[in-house]
This record gives sequence, C-alpha cells and structure tokens, in this order.
Amino acid sequence: MRIAFIGAGGVGGYFGGNLAKAGADVSFVARGAHLAAIRERGLTVESPVAPVAALRVRATDRAETIGPVDLVVVTAKLWDLEGAVRANLALVGPETTVLTVQNGVEAPGMVSGVVGAERTAVGVCHIATTIAGPGVVRHTGTMARMTVGDPDGRPRPVLDAYVAAARGAGLDVTLAADIRRTLWEKYVFLSALSGLTALTRLPIGPIRTAPATRALFAAAVEETAALARASGAALPPDHGPTLMGFVDTLPAGMKASMLHDLERGNRLELPWLSGGVARLSAERGLDAPVHRTIAAALAPFTHGAPAV
Repeated sequence: MRIAFIGAGGVGGYFGGNLAKAGADVSFVARGAHLAAIRERGLTVESPVAPVAALRVRATDRAETIGPVDLVVVTAKLWDLEGAVRANLALVGPETTVLTVQNGVEAPGMVSGVVGAERTAVGVCHIATTIAGPGVVRHTGTMARMTVGDPDGRPRPVLDAYVAAARGAGLDVTLAADIRRTLWEKYVFLSALSGLTALTRLPIGPIRTAPATRALFAAAVEETAALARASGAALPPDHGPTLMGFVDTLPAGMKASMLHDLERGNRLELPWLSGGVARLSAERGLDAPVHRTIAAALAPFTHGAPAV
C-alpha cells in the first residue's frame, strides 16, 4: 500500500512519520524550510507517546515524482485545501482514495468538488501539535487519535488497509461506521476550543476555571450541537454536559491550533470554525450569538496579523 501525505506538519508529520518509522511505504509533499530541513536532517517528532528521531523519509515538493498512490492524506489548512489538492493531482490515479483530515465539517465537500465524491473519504483527528522548527513536529499532551470512514458508510478496503498499517505502527487509528457523526462531534468540541482560546489568548485551564468563560465555552458547545442536530447528526441530548466533563480532563496548557496561528501572525481557519458555525446556523434559521461574536472579534486577524 502506497500512502502520500500532502503536508508534513503537525498531523502529517506525526501520523506519517510514525507510519514511515514502522516501514510503511510513505511519501510526503512539503515545501519551504520545513522540506529543506527534512531532506537535510530527517523528520523529527517530539512526542511523549510516539517519538520519531531524525528519520530519513521521502519528501518532495513535486508530486509527479511520487506518482499515483493508493491513499492520499491531505493535511493542508482549510484556506489552502482545494489548491493543495489541485496542485498534487499527480498523486491521484483511477483507484486512489483522498482522505480529508481538516477541521470543521466543510472539507469533504471541498475535496469531492476537486476529485469526486467516489474518491473522497473522511478523517477526524484529535491531536495537539505544532511545528517547533523546520523539520521538527512537537506533539503536546498524549491525545493522538484519528478516525476514518466513508461518508456514506460504504466499505473501502483501502481504509481497512490504512487502519491495519497504522495500528501496526502503534498509532490510534480506527474505522467508523458513521464518520459524519464523528466529524460533527469534533466540530462541536473544536469550534468552542478554538474560538475561546483564540479570543482570550489563553489555554484551556484558565478558561474552564473562571465561571464566566466556562459558561461561554458551554454556550458555544450548545450552539454547535444545535447546528449538528439540525444537520442530521444524531447527538444525544446530554452531549454538551458530557463534553464539558471531557474538557475538564484536558491538560491545562492545551491550546487550539488556531491560537498557535494567531500568536504567530498566521492566517486563521476562523471562517470555517466559529465563522462556519455562525454562517451555517444562519442558513438553517438558527442563532449562534457566541460564535458570531467570536468570528467578529477575530475577523481582523483572519488573513494574519493586521497592519497597525
């Protein structure tokens, strides 16, 4: 089985690096200083659960040198997603499956618009990572899980093979019968986490401890849960309180990737996170005042640090 990761950053570096370490046939499409460092010194993943030390991997900025593979895992940020897939169509052959692992709930439609619904599969990642420096991915905490599936619940042997390879590499990767529900469950969590950590410029610890911001977080959760149910996701009535219990187990220093991007002056996935909740809720006749306010407050930073 041949696997290509578009991107060797947090998600691609962690999962792809550990697959390569275990001997899987993995290639990376990367660029810039990160690619140069990987070529010169190898890929390093600093992780308390699955470290990778200066591993020599196949990495290139020219997809045509890899050619068609069995599975393409797209880890590009949402603003670059469609462009990244189009730029790397040399990886996609007649039997290739393209796996989206982006945040939010709109990535599968964006990818299927490029390669077709029949080639699109969905992945949901729960992991906190950042690029610590060129060639170095840092995994913070111990949470590192990926769930994959066909959006219509159809069997896909390539996903079975990917799960088997990942488990053989010691990774927590599972196959879901209802990946759409899993996608929405993450969106409920991440839209609140990304929105509140970026808005306050704080990790989750102080947010969940202060009564006012804890209530705001819980309200953000309920807004996205209402949107999920209106969109057909079968979330239980107590999903919000159960999720808040899970939030209490997270490392106090945990930040969403959107806060990392904000701190570095990078572009934000805001239009698909809190902005997406506000937009999709309005389309369905729902109100989402918390996410609407977060989206408005962070709007000047959407394309990077604003000029002052």
